[in-house]
Amino acid sequence: MTPPSDASLIDGVLADNRRALAKTITLIESTREDHQQRAGEVLRALLPHTGRSIRVGISGVPGVGKSTFIEALGLALIGRGHKVAVLAIDPSSSLTGGSILGDKTRMEHLSLRSEAYIRPSPSSGSLGGVAARTREAMLVCEAAGFDIVIVETVGVGQSETAVAGMTDVFVLLQLPNAGDDLQAIKKGIVELADIVVYNKCDIDETAAERAMQQMRGALHLLRAASAGWTVPVLKVSALQHAGLDAFWADILRYRDTMQASGAWTARRSRQALDWMWTLVDQGLRSRFEHHAAVRAALPDIRAAVAAGTLPASAAALRLLQAMD
Repeated sequence: MTPPSDASLIDGVLADNRRALAKTITLIESTREDHQQRAGEVLRALLPHTGRSIRVGISGVPGVGKSTFIEALGLALIGRGHKVAVLAIDPSSSLTGGSILGDKTRMEHLSLRSEAYIRPSPSSGSLGGVAARTREAMLVCEAAGFDIVIVETVGVGQSETAVAGMTDVFVLLQLPNAGDDLQAIKKGIVELADIVVYNKCDIDETAAERAMQQMRGALHLLRAASAGWTVPVLKVSALQHAGLDAFWADILRYRDTMQASGAWTARRSRQALDWMWTLVDQGLRSRFEHHAAVRAALPDIRAAVAAGTLPASAAALRLLQAMD
């Protein structure tokens, strides 16, 4: 039976009570085992009310204007009658583990709208700059009635597959004059993109057009992330709110194309299964690290590996055998 406090959270989320929404996501993000068990039951109750949003992942190098772009897009979507949730991931310090969590400040106009919800979360060392529980937070926002959920990542890199692996459409923001097409391919991030957008094009339209042509040429050398879809390359000026209508039209065109082929549903099913195995891996790692025999053997084995007297492969085998 669901405890009254958790039943209150469930009812609050379904009624789009922002306090309940925030407390539920905080519960989900907690690493305490008892909190994780409670969170699982809350999510199970909310699950029938999820899945009706468009999940958009947005990535790009620092300085590309992700927050400005998301705020401009969010305001435009609210103007169309949508409710927009933004899950903004802030990088955590490798020294202190802290994060600034300043996205509400960077999106001050959007944060004031009742149709919007902005939730900054620390990456806490998660690969790809995606908080460990972002996927569950996304489901909670859907249950609260948000029909557009945007995930803003820390930056770009090989691990950005994390955000592409939890959203319906992955958008790569680029800057004009930020590197040629070969550099873009080297980053590997382009292979994940469903839509490429050049921001700040009002600064130098000639450079923007040149960069877009280079990107289109680079994309011809790559296989599109989604079968049956040609990746569009667009230009916008988030600061001037220019090009956003064309961008959203391509988002809807992508959705319609993927739904018609069945790829939309298949992608979500695959993502859910992948996330299950990710959580299994995390759970096994946690149990391994807290196993009494492993904890007892670890100091000597770690010292031997660091000193070069024990191969890492042999050390790993000893630790695994300690669990038997």
